[in-house]
Order: sequence, then structure tokens, then C-alpha cells
Amino acid sequence: MIAPFLERAATPPTSPGADTASTDATTSTAPTAHAAPAVPSADRFAARTALVVDVAARFADEVDRDARPPREAIAAMKEHGLLAAAVPRSLGGEGATLSELSVIATELARACGATAMVFAMHHGQAMALWRHGGTAPGVTALVEAVRGGALIASSTTEKGIGGDARRSTCAIEVDDDGRIRLRKDAPVISYATEADAILVTARRDPDAPASDQRLVVCLPSETTLTQTSTWDTLGLRGTCSNGWVLDTETRDDRVLRDDYATISACTVLPVSHVLWASVWLGLAAEAADRARRAVRKQARATVGQTPPGALRVAELLVDLQALADSVRHAAERFDAVADDREVLESTAHALAANALKIGASERVTEIVTRAMRIVGIAGFAVAGPLSVARLLRDALGAAVMVSNDRLLQNDAALAIMTGAIL
Repeated sequence: MIAPFLERAATPPTSPGADTASTDATTSTAPTAHAAPAVPSADRFAARTALVVDVAARFADEVDRDARPPREAIAAMKEHGLLAAAVPRSLGGEGATLSELSVIATELARACGATAMVFAMHHGQAMALWRHGGTAPGVTALVEAVRGGALIASSTTEKGIGGDARRSTCAIEVDDDGRIRLRKDAPVISYATEADAILVTARRDPDAPASDQRLVVCLPSETTLTQTSTWDTLGLRGTCSNGWVLDTETRDDRVLRDDYATISACTVLPVSHVLWASVWLGLAAEAADRARRAVRKQARATVGQTPPGALRVAELLVDLQALADSVRHAAERFDAVADDREVLESTAHALAANALKIGASERVTEIVTRAMRIVGIAGFAVAGPLSVARLLRDALGAAVMVSNDRLLQNDAALAIMTGAIL
């Protein structure tokens, strides 16, 4: 059962460091650019992120072994305001930029890939609330809950359509009194049992085409989840992306204002791809650091001689830097155009977002695999301070989490239509 966060958080606490001058939950009528940080971004979230990293690292192996949600790290993210980081200052939040969220995701991933993916997926959905939700009471109440630390999950895939999030077979059914019903047979909903709300895609009405979608807020008190499959995977086991049939009966004021095509293009797709790539950067950085530590250990044992792995580490750092540059650039690019709907909905921007996801997901497995070879048998071991096993298993999920082949197929069609790629 999903924790009834909205019922618990009628008066949500202010996130640490938040601007409390305005706490009214009103949402804008168009995507809104993030305000500039009040203090340098390198310092603003670093201390709190470090506290969460410590918790995530402590339980990472257990989360992976038992394929259970990283509950301790989720609680720490709530306590230290990381789940609320991007709430705009006008709504009482801290207004974190995507660049800042990217740094947080990378640091979390170095400790626990599952925790970092929960953070990334949450923000891909949460940011849609104030950028596209409108002023309906059901939506603004959830914005308030996110400001207090609520965790948001999503349900965009559906049986019968594969991983194509831009089509739905389920539909919103509206009664005369404004009540709506919805049933979605979802092959995957990540961390559903831990979420305080789930945002669900569905056709606008039973007569709408598959691509005419809206995004619906589903609360625990109004939603029943029936599990249909388990999550016993090679990596990212702590995301607990089980299959569920979701049944909800709620109000029409819990439907976001904008259509899902706009929400996806302007927020969900670019934000998710940047933050996912930031997670993979964290996995790669941690693997490279373990390779570096292994070679330093060898160097101390053979004073006056450069270990053979040193050259390989230098090569690895070149690729790691290239990955980092591509991720950070993509985050900065979004921040620069966050309120420019024309740019965000352009074909060129979609191609760039897909390119980041595809490139980062391929590069992370290469970097982690090479790091394991540098470390040697200690890297191949399942556990230990230099083990790369969990990092590699988590990295292998990157290319199949939203299939790269599906994205390339979409890109092939887009590339024919666009006049400007870069």
C-alpha cells in the first residue's frame, strides 16, 4: 500500500534553507525557468547530499541483495530536503536547477544506484507538477506535499504498447459529478509501494486516440494496486519495478492542465534523460575511482616503478571526463531554455535528449568494465572495497531502461523531419 503522504502532510515542513517568503501553492501557466541559486551551487546541497550518501552507502549491498527499496535512503532524502530541492522559490522551495540536481544524482549513484534512480525518476515527474499542472486544487495540494518531501512515482508504460510512453490504451472515464475512474495494467511501476503519489498517463477519454494523453495524480487513499509480476533482475534491483494493475477513482482536479505530449517534451523527457545520465556518470566515476585506488595500492608495493594499470587509468579518465562534460552540458542547456517552450518542443532538442541517453548508457558500461579489468580479481569479486560487481550490473540496465533501439528508431523518423540538428 502506498504511504498516504498527502493525508500526513496537511502542513508540510519547509525544506532546509528554503525561502519562506511565499508558501502559497500556485502553479504557473507555462514552463517556468529556475531562479538563480542564492548561494554557489557547489555548496548549496553538498552537505545534505553527503548525509544521504552516507545512509545510502550503508544499506546499498543489502538493498541490492534483497531486491528491496532503499527505504533508509528515501527517508534520508525526505529528511534533508533532496526530494523537494527543485520546488520553485515562489512556492516556498529552493528552486534547484537541473544542473544542481544532476550533481546530486551523480553523488548518490556513487553510493547506491537504486537510490539515485529513485531520486532521478522522482524529479522527472515532480517537476511536471508546477511546470504543467495548473492551479486545480488536487494538483496544487500535491505540489505542497512535494515541498514537504513527498516521493512521486510514475506509470507511463502499459501492457500491449511495450515501452512506448507516448501511447495509452487505458482512458479516463468521467462521471457527471466530476469523479473520474481509471484502470491501467502497467508492466512496470518503480518503487510503487514507497511512493506518496503516482502520476499516470491515460487517454483523455475513451474515444480519444492513443496519443491524446493526460497525466493523472493517483493518491494512495483513492488507489488500489494489484501486483502482477516481480522484479528479480541483474541490476538496479532496489528500484523494485514490479508490474501492477492500478485502479483509481478520483476527482477531475487531479488531472494536470497540459496534455502529456507537452509535458513529455518540455519536462519529463529532457529532465529524466539528464538525471538518468547523471546516475550513470556516478556509477562510472565510482568504478574509475576504485580502479585508481587499486593502481595506487600497486604503486606503493613497487616503489620506483609505474604499475602497468596506471596508463589504463589515465585512458579511463579521458572517457570519464567526456561523459561528465556531456552530462553537465545537457543539464546547463536545459536550464538555459527551461521557459522556452518553442525550443523544448523542437525536434532538435528531442534528438539531443535522446543522444545523451543513448551515448551515456553505452559509455557507462564500457568505463565500468574497463575499471574492473584494471582492478583485477578484486574488482571481479562480488563484495569488497574494490569490487565493481554491483556497479557493473547496475550499469548494464542503462541501455534497456527505455530501450536504446526504440529511441534510435524514433530518432530515425525525427532526423528526416528536422532542418537543424545541433
